[in-house]
Amino acid sequence: MWTTGFVLASGLASHALGAKLIASHFSGPVYTLDLTLTNATSGTLKVAGQTSGCGRIPAWLTVDKASNSVYCFDESWYGSGVLAQFSADADAKLTLKSSAPTLGNSVYGSLYGGSDDKSFVITAEYSPSTITTYKLPLSASSKPLQKLEWTMAKPGPRPDRQDKPHPHSAFMDPSKKFMVVPDLGADVTRIFKINKASGELTPCPVAASHPGDGPRHGEFVETAAGLRYYSLNEVASSVGVYNATYAGDGGCLALDLTQTLSTLGDRAGKTTEKAAELRVAGGYLYASNRNDQTFGKEQDSLAVFKIDGADGKLAFQELTNSHGYYPRPFEVNKAGTLVAIGGQTTANVAIVARDAATGKLGPLVANVNLPPRGTYGGEDGLSAVVWYE
Repeated sequence: MWTTGFVLASGLASHALGAKLIASHFSGPVYTLDLTLTNATSGTLKVAGQTSGCGRIPAWLTVDKASNSVYCFDESWYGSGVLAQFSADADAKLTLKSSAPTLGNSVYGSLYGGSDDKSFVITAEYSPSTITTYKLPLSASSKPLQKLEWTMAKPGPRPDRQDKPHPHSAFMDPSKKFMVVPDLGADVTRIFKINKASGELTPCPVAASHPGDGPRHGEFVETAAGLRYYSLNEVASSVGVYNATYAGDGGCLALDLTQTLSTLGDRAGKTTEKAAELRVAGGYLYASNRNDQTFGKEQDSLAVFKIDGADGKLAFQELTNSHGYYPRPFEVNKAGTLVAIGGQTTANVAIVARDAATGKLGPLVANVNLPPRGTYGGEDGLSAVVWYE
């Protein structure tokens, strides 16, 4: 049962003056959005600003609130791309601060290294089968520090999706000593030691998934039994649970697969369905499903899992409405009371209430469309949405 008491107590008060979000569209614009709550379960979401400068196909956003910065990564398929840093004013309005040329086709990016863990930036390039690193700050003359590329002897179990390695994200582990790179095409999660001073990455042994899983994104959680890693598998529409261990001061991070569950509850994903993102909040894990249309035409789902605090195992709870088609990105706010969901094809941002005590997702609070609408299965429409907090 959905309850509003907790939201009223902790969520509405913290957002009485409104909240800010940043969203990007594959056609080029980057938006600032204003959320104003009327009560616990209703409000308005509107565009407060719009800018450009993230190349031709903005695909991913990373917020560094401490420096009032938003980094945007261009998925341009035309042989080159852009890595852009925007500065945000008090109203989260964005101004292009600096940009650097990239190799293009970047689908993800994050900060790492240095004394502040923000001295370098890494990008994952889907079709070139590469990851690339750059030193900050960015400029027009920025050059890659390191580029790593992979090949495969033969396609994977899903040749249409796994014809070659496809790194899909790159982020630090909790110790901030290792870089984790899920590879959708090769069915492995690649791991690298980070030289914090130079930004150089040194390969560690890879962690294997099940054939045909197609790992895309991931998150770590500390449990009573130790560190766990959760892998969102796009191709199989599943979540893999790994025990994560460190092999001493000079060793590597190791991931051992222990459990795999479908993101669609009691059935496996179809070839026409694709899991997209996962997020962890308050002992619960959420995953988005594209093209399952569980809640009607162009109404895809978010899966809810309970994380066992003792051993980290997952238990499926339910599917809830994403209020959009092809929910590519989504993110829980810091208070744990609201979820922003980006419908890729419907090109909308939906805000859904969340009960931080029970983990249940509640009613639609607000929604805004950011045209143009995407096409079925196309890399167009809405690409990313993040809370600016």
